[in-house]
Amino acid sequence: MNVKADTRNYSDIDCDALVIGVFEGERPEKGAETGILSDIDSRLGGVLSSLFETGEFNGKPGESAYVHHAGNLKAKRVLFAGLGKQADFNIDGLRRMAGSATRLLRGKKVRRFAIVRRSQLPLPEAAQAVVEAALLSLFDADKYYTSDKTESRLEEMILAARDTESGDQGAQAELNKAIERGRIVAEATNFARDIINEPSNLMTPTDLARIAAEGARSFGLGIDVLDADKMKELGMGALLGVAQGSEEPPKLIVLTYNPSTASDETVAIVGKGITFDTGGISIKPSEGMEKMKYDMAGGATVIAAMRAIAQLRPAVKVIGVVPATENMPGGGAQRPGDVVTSMAGKTIEVINTDAEGRLVLADALTYAKKLGATRIVDLATLTGAVSVALGDIYVAIMGNDQPWIDDVITAGKAAGEKIWQLPLDREYREQIKSEIADIQNIGGRKAGTITAAYFLREFVDETPWAHLDIAGTAWNESAKPYLAVGPTGVCVRTLVNLVDSVAGKSLK
Repeated sequence: MNVKADTRNYSDIDCDALVIGVFEGERPEKGAETGILSDIDSRLGGVLSSLFETGEFNGKPGESAYVHHAGNLKAKRVLFAGLGKQADFNIDGLRRMAGSATRLLRGKKVRRFAIVRRSQLPLPEAAQAVVEAALLSLFDADKYYTSDKTESRLEEMILAARDTESGDQGAQAELNKAIERGRIVAEATNFARDIINEPSNLMTPTDLARIAAEGARSFGLGIDVLDADKMKELGMGALLGVAQGSEEPPKLIVLTYNPSTASDETVAIVGKGITFDTGGISIKPSEGMEKMKYDMAGGATVIAAMRAIAQLRPAVKVIGVVPATENMPGGGAQRPGDVVTSMAGKTIEVINTDAEGRLVLADALTYAKKLGATRIVDLATLTGAVSVALGDIYVAIMGNDQPWIDDVITAGKAAGEKIWQLPLDREYREQIKSEIADIQNIGGRKAGTITAAYFLREFVDETPWAHLDIAGTAWNESAKPYLAVGPTGVCVRTLVNLVDSVAGKSLK
């Protein structure tokens, strides 16, 4: 879907549908702030007033009213979308309205629509949010339907940015830049969602590496894919231990972004890439196991974020590392009680083979440090415990450096992605002590998300590091007006914002 800005009066924009947000409690006759409502009510012959009077529409969040006769407007239809209370309205509310409106209009077979700016939110920030929300709302997980497939006729979205004077070239350039950034980030997020949605027979570690390489060639990234022999040479016993039960060969995917001008920082983003997780010998229950195709959501997020970073070109070096393998219960699979030696030289007693994500990440984190990372953030669908703690609303974050953790949380907030910090006190290390090795890979039932993160902490030393557990937020179980069932692509936008933040701070 093409996106562009239009600085003309909304009434002069020729389109199939015009989207106008309405705050709860607004009425056409009230004050200068709602002058647009009085104008459009007049143009529609009092239709908006009638909707208020009958109670069909009140401007509450999620409410909408679709008017088929557009009266004295170039637009053929008008969609009134509820914004909620004006005092509570923010960028997140704008995202939800834009996403909901876009999905609704797609269902109405609309081809070209315009969204009218109503709030006083900063224009570039608002424009980017609207573009992201609209493009993200169009994703559906029905790729393999042979009938009843959701088809989109949407061709163009127009941002009716009446606050931008067409003659102000600086403001127009800033607006266009925000629109382009929104497009790049949203398309990257949808790319991640598409990969995550792939069935595991079509998204093996080899397939994931191929897709990463194709993206690297398209966007000018460096690419290196380590095979099992190279991993063995490097001593990656933790990753290879997980991989040994599968007939699919493991891959360690490394993407590198090198800007022409860069700071002394090198940011590593590391993502778990388990393309299917049976649990291994500690096999999972069969119910719901089909969802374990999305256990590579962290890896998909890293690959997608690197594509966006390459296009946005921040002034900081970025390394994306994805340890990719299956976790299968084959005849050669590792057993509970096995001891493996990680690339860092630490020995690990494998108590539960279903705690495999932290094993592959251990070697990936060590390798990221070897490649020169000065700051690390990893993300993974790591623990079921995080869903118990935070549900499907918040991503959990833990780490060893509070300013770095704060940077990640701030980046997530700007992206509309909620991140909540859990503690990582040294006392939790007691739970991963082993009787026969340096550490063991689980810490018991208590504080499962925290002990998993503490396991990872053992492999970063003093490098500023943050861990994001996305197990509760990587998959949307129920449809929302602005978001389809299926993969969410959570944290692609957070990672992009985080890298921008590092670049900005480093160059000051």
